[in-house]
Amino acid sequence: MKAIFLVGTGGFVGSVLRYFISGWVFRFLDKPWFPVGTLAVNLLGCFMIGFLDGIAEQRRIFNPEFRLFVFIGVLGGFTTFSAFAYETTSLAREARFEAALVNIALQVVMGLSAVWLGALMARFSAS
Repeated sequence: MKAIFLVGTGGFVGSVLRYFISGWVFRFLDKPWFPVGTLAVNLLGCFMIGFLDGIAEQRRIFNPEFRLFVFIGVLGGFTTFSAFAYETTSLAREARFEAALVNIALQVVMGLSAVWLGALMARFSAS
């Protein structure tokens, strides 16, 4: 029951952060032609999970409860690829195929790169 509470509470925090940050990015860039708010959130979340996981592996400082709350809860709620999938299929459904393909390429390639970069930076910060 404790694990469910930790994940659920973290998921609430992450989801609220995602809502505010993605909305802010979308408004800041004056409603761009593809879902850049979700891209920004996914890149930030991918970077953070890579960085924190790198720190956790190097320093062994995060207990299982912290990992449940932050990794599964907060970051799981924050970096939702369900929003990515929904927005991409919506673009395709609207026959905006170029935007859909750009969204797929940027989310996947840059997301994987952000995880790698976060882990790399964590390794250098441990030195």
